[in-house]
Amino acid sequence: MAISKDTVTVVIPTFNEEKAIGMVLDELFEAGYKNVLVVDGYSVDATVKLAESRGVPVVLQNGQGKTGAIRTALDFVKTPYMLVMDGDYTYCAKDIERFLSHGGRYMQVVGVRDRVYMNWVHRAGNWMITRTFNLLLGAGLSDVCSGMYLLRTDVARKLEFQSRGFRTEVEVVAQTVRDGNVTEVPVGYRPRVGKRKLSTWRSGFEIIAAILGLARRYNPVLLFSAIAALSIIPASVILGWVGLELLLFGAFHSWWAMMGLLLLLLASQALAVSTISILLKRSERRIMQALRRK
Repeated sequence: MAISKDTVTVVIPTFNEEKAIGMVLDELFEAGYKNVLVVDGYSVDATVKLAESRGVPVVLQNGQGKTGAIRTALDFVKTPYMLVMDGDYTYCAKDIERFLSHGGRYMQVVGVRDRVYMNWVHRAGNWMITRTFNLLLGAGLSDVCSGMYLLRTDVARKLEFQSRGFRTEVEVVAQTVRDGNVTEVPVGYRPRVGKRKLSTWRSGFEIIAAILGLARRYNPVLLFSAIAALSIIPASVILGWVGLELLLFGAFHSWWAMMGLLLLLLASQALAVSTISILLKRSERRIMQALRRK
């Protein structure tokens, strides 16, 4: 079920985006979006002045990073839905129509970015982050780091925010995907205007660490069983060495062989537990989806 433009507030977290914010707002107005809120993280350039000159309300965020901006926005959003998008001109206002087409049926709609303008490092990093998220949270998403997504406002107010910076997106989707009530739409993605704030390697590792923390919070059985399953690596090394020693020199290291077998047994049991955990998560999600259809 589609929703109308008047039921959505476009929330734009900003920090020193004077080169882009004017173009972002002009695009939104041209596309017919009147409910726009800029949440500024104490920019030292002309970002606030440019936004206010276009008649857009600007509020200064409390808290740190994008998490603080979203939490602040929730105190001011009055519409049933909110769409979060970056203020660096990377996202296209015309693509919001795609979110509206599905917003009435889902808690969250995530924009899957066109990767044409991503360099190979960012593509590889995004692929690794998304695959790690899907494995540990039992999801099947395509782009968990997207900075453009639609949320039901009542759902957003119930979310637990504990992270900051570029980890906010994975924290949000980790909570909505638990109910299987998330869908995706393709969106354009342009080169950003202005100075890039993301530190590729540091931010990437921070997001991976955040995903591990989210998995510990929301899917601990799968996380710890997956970690235990890694014991297959030392088990293979030990048993391989024992086999070579026996084959080449006729020497049998019984204690090492026993240790290798114990590690192999641990890995096989952990793999079985993780597989069962994944199947249970999928079943839980299907049941929740079936209940929503009734």
